[in-house]
Amino acid sequence: MTTPRIQPIRGMNDVLPEQMAAWHFVEATAREVFAAYGYDELRVPMVEQTDLFKRAIGEYTDVVEKEMFSFVDQGGDSLTLRPEATAGVARAMISNGQLRGARHKLWCVGPMFRHERPQKGRYRQFHQFSVEAIGFNGPDIDIELIAVGARLWKRLGIERVALEINSLGTPDSRRAYREALVSYFRGHEARLDADSRRRLEGNPLRILDSKNPEMQDIVASAPLLSDHLDPESRAHFDALQSALAALGIPFKVNPRLVRGLDYYSRTVFEWITDALGSQNAICSGGRYDGLIAQLGGEPTPAVGFALGIERVVALVEQVGTAPKSPGADVYLIAQGAQAEQQALVVAEKLRDALPGRRIEINLGAGNFKAQFRRADRSGAEFALVIGDDELARGVAQLKPMRTPGGEGGTGQQLEVPLGELVAAVAARISRRD
Repeated sequence: MTTPRIQPIRGMNDVLPEQMAAWHFVEATAREVFAAYGYDELRVPMVEQTDLFKRAIGEYTDVVEKEMFSFVDQGGDSLTLRPEATAGVARAMISNGQLRGARHKLWCVGPMFRHERPQKGRYRQFHQFSVEAIGFNGPDIDIELIAVGARLWKRLGIERVALEINSLGTPDSRRAYREALVSYFRGHEARLDADSRRRLEGNPLRILDSKNPEMQDIVASAPLLSDHLDPESRAHFDALQSALAALGIPFKVNPRLVRGLDYYSRTVFEWITDALGSQNAICSGGRYDGLIAQLGGEPTPAVGFALGIERVVALVEQVGTAPKSPGADVYLIAQGAQAEQQALVVAEKLRDALPGRRIEINLGAGNFKAQFRRADRSGAEFALVIGDDELARGVAQLKPMRTPGGEGGTGQQLEVPLGELVAAVAARISRRD
């Protein structure tokens, strides 16, 4: 009887070695861009109190109502795998006494969890960069964060992206808009789906996020938040648009862009693409000036964005800008017990002398022909060959593997004394670079 295989959890995917070059390219480029703008890394837990997300994200959002992975631990506490990182970053600033008038430019990265219906570009475990600026008021920091995104796309070679922006105004201006929205949707209540009727009392702005195709004409005709902005929010939004134009960053004002989390205020934005099918948002963010006070901290302005790594990796793979996985620099071939032992010693000396280089050694025996095939598959630039004859004479054969002329290359083979081997390899690798 065959033992049944254990399958991965639906919507939680493995990232295989051949995919890692694109991941590393995206992650390393993002780190460099964030550092160039003065953002520092922090790390927050993957598990938080469930109440953190209920208070931060909003009880009438899809995330809290339908998508959180929550459980009760042995101590009776309700805990949740983080569905996003901003709430955890805000909590960390409060818990660690990092506020008191201070300003922080931060980023973190890691897996997030949402119990969504899995499809291409949408997973139950997914990875995000979260970039946050805390303690900054005014539109200039909003502009900088959008510029960070624009520079990142440029560095990654991604062109099929577009920026959409909107303003949600202050809580006071949204209250006036809420009344107008409720009045409008009440006039169409018979056509609202069950979710929208429930949200009509709790948070009618969420109805604007509805993906129900039967309601799109109703949503399209709803009052516009931009018509209810307070003067200060209008000035903030105008300054944002003026600066983006000055920076040469194209954008579109989308009056229906409200974002799916309740903590946003004033500026909201999304970077979208037409290259990934229905999952078109690759980076989303905005201001959340009231969140920290809402979580028990001092009133503190803040703004940030989240970037979906899986979707950005998919775009990088489309355009082919990620470097290929590096091959070995040196592959050691040995035959015979004493030669195999000597090869291990030589490999360690090479790793000491050439930090950061990939030094591979044949493991699991095999004749010379089989070992050369493995060396070729490794992508090695050079092979070092030690057999019983070489060992008896205190030498090794140094063979270039990537010069033209047949399978595996047929560069001129050189005999090198074991005592000079490290220097000879180091010189040739340096010359090749």
